Amino acid sequence: MYPPEHTQLSKLMLKQGGLLTEYISHTKSDKHHFPIRNRIVVGISDCTIVMETAVKGGSMITADLAIGYFKEVFALPGRTTDFKSAGCNWLIRNNQAILMENAKDLVKMIGLEEKTQTAGKIQGDLFITLTEAEQRIVHLLKEREQMHIDVINVTTGFPNGRNASALLELEMKDLICSIPGRIYRLKA
Repeated sequence: MYPPEHTQLSKLMLKQGGLLTEYISHTKSDKHHFPIRNRIVVGISDCTIVMETAVKGGSMITADLAIGYFKEVFALPGRTTDFKSAGCNWLIRNNQAILMENAKDLVKMIGLEEKTQTAGKIQGDLFITLTEAEQRIVHLLKEREQMHIDVINVTTGFPNGRNASALLELEMKDLICSIPGRIYRLKA
């Protein structure tokens, strides 16, 4: 367990859920293990937030992994003279990360803000012809309000390529929208 101060927390996690690792128990914590571990963290996360890093920092490896997995990357900007802010500033400047200044920004960007109105009926649905896959996705989004693309892929029963095509068509028909975090919802 690294750092050792997290040992009690890990025991609590095991009681209430679980831990995921590629290493056997008591493997010594080495510097080169962190990027491998972070590959798992990025894979199971909806997004990655880079708080502070040098341009050559380990968090840059994690951000690169997230970009490679088509996950959203957010970065907190810092002073231009601060060595540990240089990586965040580089990610933002090079359009590799979305600028995030506070938790409210994140909540808004991943679509978790409180809704002030309920989603209404899709206007014009009598005049639009939908394929079977499009109909299934619209039905799912009516039931659940918003869904991650992985959940859509599993729930519809259609191949991922067919779902991707249907999602694109639904966006083109202005019936759904995508929000950060690879989440889709009906347009109100």
